[in-house]
Amino acid sequence: MRLRHRSGRIVHLSYGANVRPAPDLEAVVDQLDTDASAVRAQLGVDTLGVSLWLPPTLAAALAVDGRARTRLRAELDARGLEVVTLSGVPYAEGGDEGLATARYLPDWSSPARLEYTLDLARILVDLLPEDAVRGAVTTLGLGRSAGWDVPKQRECARILGRLSSGLAEVAWHTGRAVRVGFQPEPGCVMDDTASTIAALSRVDKDRIGVCLDLANLACTWQDPIAALDQLAGANVQVIRVQVAAALEVGNPVQAAETLRGYVEADHLHQVTTATGGYVDDLAQALGEFPPGPWRVRYHLPLHVTPPAPLAATTAVWRQALAHLMGGDGPSTEYLDVESEVRPVEADGIAAELAYMRNELSGLGLSPPAEACAA
Repeated sequence: MRLRHRSGRIVHLSYGANVRPAPDLEAVVDQLDTDASAVRAQLGVDTLGVSLWLPPTLAAALAVDGRARTRLRAELDARGLEVVTLSGVPYAEGGDEGLATARYLPDWSSPARLEYTLDLARILVDLLPEDAVRGAVTTLGLGRSAGWDVPKQRECARILGRLSSGLAEVAWHTGRAVRVGFQPEPGCVMDDTASTIAALSRVDKDRIGVCLDLANLACTWQDPIAALDQLAGANVQVIRVQVAAALEVGNPVQAAETLRGYVEADHLHQVTTATGGYVDDLAQALGEFPPGPWRVRYHLPLHVTPPAPLAATTAVWRQALAHLMGGDGPSTEYLDVESEVRPVEADGIAAELAYMRNELSGLGLSPPAEACAA
């Protein structure tokens, strides 16, 4: 969905489809029919924004097959769908198996991560709406902090230089720009705001910035407005924002039985504490019980209150969103919603998007009167 900021600029609101992987082009088209078309119909909008995840083998094939890209674009158009962002965070071939570890490997010390990201950029320029001049690809926050040593850092710096050159080449050949947003995440090299600014201190800031997941931001326990101001002060662009709420619990021992319902064998749900503690996964935290309160990196539906004694970090994303949209112009062009509740249902996606549309309306954004440049 497109919304107009009071400045006149367009903000794209999409839903992230990477919760349900699609290993090949036929599965992508099936996903569009199963989920996206139903969501668009329920919302009653002419055009629905979708952020796709294309696994590496499919991305490599589409990047060199212009006819296949044309077909995918035609399938999107036929269903009233538009793509302005792609996700390149998970590195897996489809299906849920192994996503807990595949999300982080290869990291940005490996050329494979660069090749995958540039493949996505080459695909995206052909999927963008006719009036769009640029789009965005989301990627990993460099890699896991555990084991990130000086040789990895040096190789990463070299590869980030190649990323900038590759993105410049895409823009030169197509006349359209793709920017890459690195996603800070608990347990990654890019974790809190300070580590994110340090990691991106020497990159091409015209083409490289952050994809800010507001559930991840909540798990840093930072003040969201201060964090956004620090990024802006360091000239780090917030290229894309995932509007999400993390799980919060004051007394994890009391809530242990309820928390076990959020454990997933194939996904890591990192746990952070108000005093700076960190545990790699909720299942591990439920065995160790570090002192609370906890925040759990689990995307909750924005429009649903979790069962007591659990809570959602709603205040964090609302403060951040108001700050991002409160200036003379929007601080980001791309907003996504993406919950992790299974199974994925069109009704739930539509309800969450409608909820977010109402939130943005309260911040002064409105549907554009007519199509305009993105």
